[in-house]
Amino acid sequence: MKQFFKYTAIAALALSLGACKKYLELDIENPNRVDEGNFWVNGTNALQGVNAIYGNFYRNGPSRWLPYYLDVRSDDGYSTSPWPELRSISGLNTTNYNFEVQIDTWGHHWRGVYRANQVIANVPGIQMDTTLRSRYVGEAKFLRAWYYYNLVTIWGNIPLILEPSQPADKPAQAPQTEVWAQIERDLLDAAASLPMSYTGEEVGRATRGAAHGLLGRAYLQQGKNQQAVDALAWLITGPGAGMYGLVPNYYDNFRHTTENNRESVFEIQFKMRQENSGEDGPQSNVGTSRAPFFAPPGHGFNDANMHRWVLNEFHQERTTTGARDPRLAVTALYDSTDERGPQFTPVYGSSFASKNYAADIVNRVWYRKYLNDEMRINQFEVFNGPKNFRSIRYADVLLMYAEALNNLNRTAEAYTFVDRVRQRAGLAPLATVRPGMNRTQFQAQIEHERITELTGECLRWNDLARWGYFDDAAKLNLLKARDPEFANMPVGRKYAPIPQSEIDINPNLKQNPGWN
Repeated sequence: MKQFFKYTAIAALALSLGACKKYLELDIENPNRVDEGNFWVNGTNALQGVNAIYGNFYRNGPSRWLPYYLDVRSDDGYSTSPWPELRSISGLNTTNYNFEVQIDTWGHHWRGVYRANQVIANVPGIQMDTTLRSRYVGEAKFLRAWYYYNLVTIWGNIPLILEPSQPADKPAQAPQTEVWAQIERDLLDAAASLPMSYTGEEVGRATRGAAHGLLGRAYLQQGKNQQAVDALAWLITGPGAGMYGLVPNYYDNFRHTTENNRESVFEIQFKMRQENSGEDGPQSNVGTSRAPFFAPPGHGFNDANMHRWVLNEFHQERTTTGARDPRLAVTALYDSTDERGPQFTPVYGSSFASKNYAADIVNRVWYRKYLNDEMRINQFEVFNGPKNFRSIRYADVLLMYAEALNNLNRTAEAYTFVDRVRQRAGLAPLATVRPGMNRTQFQAQIEHERITELTGECLRWNDLARWGYFDDAAKLNLLKARDPEFANMPVGRKYAPIPQSEIDINPNLKQNPGWN
């Protein structure tokens, strides 16, 4: 299932982030050397090139640090890291713009763009099976859109690079509208050429449904609600409707034994392999290093925490049988993950009470999704975790669809799609508990539903941005009340600082407003 990410070291060398400079004056080619000039000759090379784009997901930027920008930096998270620079990302008061977390997240996303551009530029000219050729280019366009979506929502003002980069390039920033338009074009092209599904070891590659899901997300983020409805409808009422659905057990979305299930629209594949085995080679570590930075003391570095106000969202309703919302125990690791309390709550195989946490730790909450606590019994977390990251989940598709419908004043139609998510959790239908909501009331309900269903899944920051919380003083005050770190955020400063090292070497890049 996860084997398709294997690619040869020579392919990775040919697709490294920077092009090699030629220092020798001799105009003699080495017939044994493989480089960008002689690599793209057959279908095997095309496949290796595509696999190299997927392989970039294992780097620290997309795997380890992206959740800091999209979850911990949001109002549901905060950092208690002893590493001041890491803590400053969550604290919204970054001073070291060249901190390695910023460099990794920025640089590894651009590495993904570079590798995608290589495939898009070179594979169309290869004489090979036409269907496969079209699919490979479609995968590259989907992945380029995935990277650009993160770049434009985290940094806002970025270059738009669509050709393989050269060492002397100094690209200027493009208008955000152009970046979004390119994301849309890439995903529309991808949707036209990608297959509906894969089998065997190919499972996990980008599909037509993944392209529609990310396209709907991009439209919704821009406020293009009718386009979002149209894109997401493909998965809900259109050709993909029979392929996707909600799995009965919510926890199955976060286990390594139930990956690539019918709720997964796009899932980043990870596999446990020896740690510290180098980059871009046949035996490289292809696991995720996220968990150690999110795990509690004794099992991780305790760098990220969840605010306790999030727990209250789950306590607003009981299930139709009078039980607690079952999603809470999957979402949060804290003193009462087991409703009976600290004596019964397991933390990596031992009770919460037995940990004897210090007074400043005992009331903390940790993001449980994507921890390996059920596997790492009384052990420290690993840097090569096997759990796939569910980048687009069908529950999110349903909630995005409902949000877009509500934005179009089609609130009554939106109820049923929220209810599908609620009923999987055992909650009563909205039509029963909150009938007749107007658009404003339904929006507030959507905000609640996305907290209880999607917390800890790299969605919260962009939810808040889309709902205008960073651009309105009154809404920003609500964030400050939930998360004091937002006192460091002026109205409108929603983009992270660009690494200073990038600006130093490229005079065409300008620092984001508020970070000069």
